[in-house]
Amino acid sequence: MILSEVREKVNKLKGRLDSVKSSIKTEKRSLRVSKKTLQNSLEAQNITQHVAQIVQKQAHDRIEGVVSRCLEAVFGKEYGFKILFERKRGRTEAKLLLLKEGHEIEDALNADSGGVVDVAALALRMACIVLAKPALKRVIVMDEPFRNLDLPNREKVRMLLEELSTDFGVQFIIVTHELAFTTGKVIRI
Repeated sequence: MILSEVREKVNKLKGRLDSVKSSIKTEKRSLRVSKKTLQNSLEAQNITQHVAQIVQKQAHDRIEGVVSRCLEAVFGKEYGFKILFERKRGRTEAKLLLLKEGHEIEDALNADSGGVVDVAALALRMACIVLAKPALKRVIVMDEPFRNLDLPNREKVRMLLEELSTDFGVQFIIVTHELAFTTGKVIRI
């Protein structure tokens, strides 16, 4: 092999080496940018999760406040309500719990008075309307509500409806044969 052929091969190899060095430099820069982007993304994720926890806590407190207020107005301090937030499959799920004397009611529809569920359902509707952004028209229409509620507690529910209407500016339209819920403007058909 003559010297010129060797020199040509060396120059080609040197060119390839320079090309590889340039590629390595570019890839290192790209790796640094990717690491910084990942770090920023993780920081953003942490901030978002922290804000989400704060919002969940505020929502929980407001919803629990409305539901507990309604349950207490009718049943005293015997019943309570809370929301458990659980992370599942990369998202947060909410579990609504009714409590009796501080203990979770497993199957509220069958294990206890349906009247408690009726009052809790009304309270959850109230919370949804009150917390909605943008504000919704504050009207709740109910057809034969509280049929599972015993007679002594029906008067308490009527008074609760009057308080909720006044305090939250909600209008209730109730279709019922039950005279215990008669309040405000009554239209008989």
